[in-house]
Amino acid sequence: MKRVVVGMSGGVDSSVAAYLLKEQGYEVIGMFMKNWHDDSVTISKECPWLEDSNDAMIVAQNLGIPFKAIDLSKEYKERIVDYMFDEYQKGRTPNPDVLCNREIKFDIFLKAAMRLKADFIATGHYCRKDTVEVNGIETHRLLAGKDNNKDQSYFLCQLTQQQLSKALFPIGELTKPEVREIAKEIGVVTADKKDSQGLCFVGKVRLPEFLQQKLEPKKGTVIEVPANGRIFENNPVDLALNGATSATLKSLSEAFHYSVDDGQKVGEHNGAHYYTIGQRKGLNIGGTPEPLFIIDTDTKENVIYTGQGENHPGLYRKGLFIAKEEMHWVRPDLALKVGDSKEYQVRIRYRQALETATLFMREDGLYIIFDRPQKAIAAGQFAVWYDGDELVGSGVIN
Repeated sequence: MKRVVVGMSGGVDSSVAAYLLKEQGYEVIGMFMKNWHDDSVTISKECPWLEDSNDAMIVAQNLGIPFKAIDLSKEYKERIVDYMFDEYQKGRTPNPDVLCNREIKFDIFLKAAMRLKADFIATGHYCRKDTVEVNGIETHRLLAGKDNNKDQSYFLCQLTQQQLSKALFPIGELTKPEVREIAKEIGVVTADKKDSQGLCFVGKVRLPEFLQQKLEPKKGTVIEVPANGRIFENNPVDLALNGATSATLKSLSEAFHYSVDDGQKVGEHNGAHYYTIGQRKGLNIGGTPEPLFIIDTDTKENVIYTGQGENHPGLYRKGLFIAKEEMHWVRPDLALKVGDSKEYQVRIRYRQALETATLFMREDGLYIIFDRPQKAIAAGQFAVWYDGDELVGSGVIN
């Protein structure tokens, strides 16, 4: 009998995942990851880890499976939280959930499961995996979940073939309503529990307070840039992309940065490192015909640049760049070689609709040029590319 350790978060998805695996004849062990100790930055009524741990334990008892809790807070702080602080300090926008899967669930947690002589680990992600043979080599494909509204393959975009070989995703063929229905049928206490909206296995976190633990508030200026301003100088005309030069690709993918001379002061903020491109809420500046959106941040000078309305040209870019060392191919056999180009479906944030783009591999890295300009491309986030249902690769936006 194959042994599988299920990462049980206390939510309905991982609860049903554990149930399904048991029904399929696996020897199932439930394991809860405690990733954070500091309750002062969580909203205790929303998703406290203690309540989640208790829910996971009750489900395991009801399913008749062993249950363990593992404290990974030290590793989580070192690998996720410290990285988050560092990225925000630089004016970038990290994705802790992608990192949590790469660094915690499918690394530290996976190793802990292997010490229990497990054959696999399983999670409650809405995604799928299958295995094919490519040139005589067993190759694992990471596929989108059947539920388009809940597909979470994006969060697993940094997994390796080795990690995928040990992974099971029992609910990937189901929709969320189907998962809740199963939970009700078997009397799981988490059947109607709300989905967690916070950091991976931490709970709902007040991000400004979380960041203020290490990043001091610092008063700065908010500048509004008019829609007819300098931005248009940086909008290159569309060029034929076959055989596009690196210079052309660079001009299409570079972020544009402003100076205080490009607009007028409209308010103050508490620290440029607390904000991200495309953000609307949190500025607390009114009186404009349309809402202000953040189009650029300068953490060195502590200035935020904004534009009115979600159609402000400063919000849009035609492309992006991923440095060579930040590229990751879930399917290494499909990795582009220098000089190659290929069309894929791309998203730059979770739940964004897939957009058609062409990937160009050059000596310095990967250029992704979209068929149509994309809104709020943020450095530090992950761009992910798909071929149909299959997630092929990903990388950190420069």
